[in-house]
Amino acid sequence: METAARLARAGNRILSAVAALMILLMFLYGGYSLWDTSMVYRGAFISDDLLQFKPVDTGEGQEENPTLEELQALNPDVRGWLTIDDTHIDYPVVQGETDMDYINKDVYGAFALSGSIFLSCLNSPDFSDGYSLVYGHHMDNGGMFGDVVEFADENYFEEHKTGTLYLPHGTYSIRLFACVETDAYDRVVYQPQAQEKGNVSELLTYLEEEAVQYREIGVEADDSVIGLSTCADAETNGRVIVFGRLEKISQTQEGGASNEDE
Repeated sequence: METAARLARAGNRILSAVAALMILLMFLYGGYSLWDTSMVYRGAFISDDLLQFKPVDTGEGQEENPTLEELQALNPDVRGWLTIDDTHIDYPVVQGETDMDYINKDVYGAFALSGSIFLSCLNSPDFSDGYSLVYGHHMDNGGMFGDVVEFADENYFEEHKTGTLYLPHGTYSIRLFACVETDAYDRVVYQPQAQEKGNVSELLTYLEEEAVQYREIGVEADDSVIGLSTCADAETNGRVIVFGRLEKISQTQEGGASNEDE
């Protein structure tokens, strides 16, 4: 009986030690998960190191953006820099051989769960198509394209109307005019190569009919349109896309800025 009691006590001590170890491991895992999530969210926002390459807007319609050329020297996949005013959207734009290349890579090509903002592989790298499609992850903290879903709200849509696309050899203003909620299989939205350069009438008709938010800015079939796409919250294949018109900013002979489309 005494031997059995000793064995029972030893067994209880082992069980207590195992339970304590399990609790410790759970705390460690929970702490790591919180740290990892924090790092993912932190990585979704632009770093000071990367911010040094953001083109400086002089207000004079500069034709050259030398900092982008410096960034391209580090990664030739860099295509430009996208800024949507008064949002968190302020990032370089890259383009891979496929649309999976930068899903989980940062602008330097290193692994990053938040990925990068990237131009569709179906588009011309210089944004010369009639319709250029740009992707970004939906981060819950508003990083990357997390703010795109906000454009489905009428008040947010009305308060955010402009942005800028900087390219190595030119700068474009962006006038936002439509927001669409759809799915990942929407042909009109996700086959940008199907829209002819100089004739995006099919896309414009679609936007007028399907947009959850829309404002009339006089977009014509021969204008250049940019779409910013991200995942929706509620559906696995749900997507939210905000659309804008690209207007080339050029320098006047007097040195002031003007829009070529005006």
